[in-house]
Amino acid sequence: MTDVVDSDELLRRIQRARACAAQEERTWRARRDELRRADGDDPGAVRDAEVRGVAYGVVLRVLDEILTPGRHPAQG
Repeated sequence: MTDVVDSDELLRRIQRARACAAQEERTWRARRDELRRADGDDPGAVRDAEVRGVAYGVVLRVLDEILTPGRHPAQG
């Protein structure tokens, strides 16, 4: 990884990563809801989908903070 990129390219890459994280968060939350509607036959799968949705949500918040500092209130 020796590519040198300018600030505009770096911003574009962060924005693409943010869009990807947002899509993944929606996908995993929808999967979780789908599994719950299926009577929760596999609680491990529901939990896995929940954890993945939360993880992508955290990534999304971090990228949001890089792109728009102060957008979300600080959590302690």
